[in-house]
Amino acid sequence: MPLPITLILLALGILLLLLPRRRSGIALCAGGFVLLFLAAWPPTANRLLLPLEQSYPAITSSQGLHGIYAIVVLGSAYYPEDRQGIFSELSETATVRLAEGVRLFHLTGQPRLILSGGSRSDGKPVSEGYRQGAKALGVPGEMIFELDTPRDTAQEAIATQALLGEGARVVLVTSASHMPRAIRHFEKVGLKPVAAPTHHLANKPSSKHWQYWLPSADALKMSERALYEYMGRVSFFLDH
Repeated sequence: MPLPITLILLALGILLLLLPRRRSGIALCAGGFVLLFLAAWPPTANRLLLPLEQSYPAITSSQGLHGIYAIVVLGSAYYPEDRQGIFSELSETATVRLAEGVRLFHLTGQPRLILSGGSRSDGKPVSEGYRQGAKALGVPGEMIFELDTPRDTAQEAIATQALLGEGARVVLVTSASHMPRAIRHFEKVGLKPVAAPTHHLANKPSSKHWQYWLPSADALKMSERALYEYMGRVSFFLDH
């Protein structure tokens, strides 16, 4: 990720500055600052993230959704120890994914809402937080199915296939940048996913304003998101 790489470069550069390697130290420090600037610069972040987020269009109507077995919402982060209400305990990404899944549930009249996500520690699984949030948004408990063991996208695909069977056509809800990799995992196990991307972060060209040209923490987050997904795609192809 850009930030830790930058810190490593700066640390090495400062170390070399303290030694008789002044030019190398200056070069490393300059490289670290340039890397951080580019990663936090919105034009760079958008250029990295937009191709991922534009891979699939968002679903705006129920047209073309016949024969759907279920709506599957992929997991994110859940912090039940906060005790501040379910939508404070779910991460921003998790809340947006869940809201989109519930919207599509009501839009399509789909009787099955599959909420996925195990615990990455020894705490409560993400699927449990999703269940609480879905019920709060009006989804009857008997229409909710939990996948409470998967810890990554590959495991979520396998668990969904085990629940529904090979060839099941599902609406797949996840972040727009994550969707291309998620689709590949679900297709690999024999499912027929229909993409329902949400949580778009990249700015469209028409929304540019003067702040667009200033480095920001939001842009750095976008660059990190994009690089994470590109590395995930490389890992997928190396494993398969």
